[in-house]
Amino acid sequence: MASLTIFGHRGSSGTHPENTLISFQAANKAGANGIELDVQLTKDGIPVVIHDERVDRTTNGVGWVKDFLYEDLIRLDAGQSFSSRFQGTPIPSLDEVLEWITSTTLSLNIELKTGYVSYEGIEDKILALLNHYQLKDRCIISSFNHYSVKHITQTDSPPETAILIMEKLVEPWDYLKKVGAHGLHIEWQSLDEDLMHNTQKRGIPVRAFTVNDQKEILKAQKLGCDAIFTDFPASSIQSF
Repeated sequence: MASLTIFGHRGSSGTHPENTLISFQAANKAGANGIELDVQLTKDGIPVVIHDERVDRTTNGVGWVKDFLYEDLIRLDAGQSFSSRFQGTPIPSLDEVLEWITSTTLSLNIELKTGYVSYEGIEDKILALLNHYQLKDRCIISSFNHYSVKHITQTDSPPETAILIMEKLVEPWDYLKKVGAHGLHIEWQSLDEDLMHNTQKRGIPVRAFTVNDQKEILKAQKLGCDAIFTDFPASSIQSF
């Protein structure tokens, strides 16, 4: 069977508060090949790393990410709700995470959270940061909002891109051409042999999310997935 690239989903989010620098560092320490993270914009246009459009679930705050100034957002506690031992962990800026990434060999998957809130200019802000840190060649940009993905693909020398889908899509290899994207990131339960046969022969990378069970991991590998996104990179690596 082919080797499988392991991305820490929001870092090592099964063992650390998701989308925080300590979660990314834990994934790196566990031996993950890459990390996946989510990006939104603050009220003053700063790219920050958080999954939900609202801060309620993962922090001690209440409200929409888009309504917080950056200086107020980083005062929130993004660790306490996971475990008291992580109390005081802040929401990181994308800038902060990218600076840290440069000290590692990790690959990076940035998911644009533009499916619900329209963040004007978010794609160009992220590209500017990737260029600044010279990380474009180590990065994949994905989104459930395929207009965002298409925007990235139409820029000069874009990074690798991927569309995110939850369910089976008719001939997704043809749809990818319309978007201009390179890869397919798909919910693991929607994987099947027909999809993998048709994507492999076209050289389309397929990466499955969110794969945490050992049997699921081995199934993804057997089918020929290029990568998985997992909440538990340490135990996932031990599955092989």
